[in-house]
Amino acid sequence: MTLLGPVETEATEMVYVPTNPAFGGNPLHGPNLLATAQAMNRYRDQSHASLPFAGGLQGQSALQQFNDILQRSILSRIAAATASGIVGGDGRLIPGSVDTRDFSIEIVDLGGGLLQIKTTDKANGSATTFQVSQ
Repeated sequence: MTLLGPVETEATEMVYVPTNPAFGGNPLHGPNLLATAQAMNRYRDQSHASLPFAGGLQGQSALQQFNDILQRSILSRIAAATASGIVGGDGRLIPGSVDTRDFSIEIVDLGGGLLQIKTTDKANGSATTFQVSQ
């Protein structure tokens, strides 16, 4: 015969802690969740396979890959040099215009701390305009 005496138990409150950083979880879980999702993804979009940022470097020779990376590096330096001509020492954009061989950049002060930036491609005349606040 076994006697069971009173058993003492404790309970605590259940607290939900999200894993996904998009829903308030720890940001350190992000790379692991992304890697897991990419490993399970069987879909490969062939319409963008030739783009360098979408895995297009895989089908290129080492020389082609090197030339693409070198070209991006040089374009990045040119963009940084152009940007230094339109950004003041305090980090604010300076209204005016900057011309390069291929592009024209115009910065217009719209007032109230709002600037309009228009970039025009000199080869075909196409332009992009956007506004930023200072």
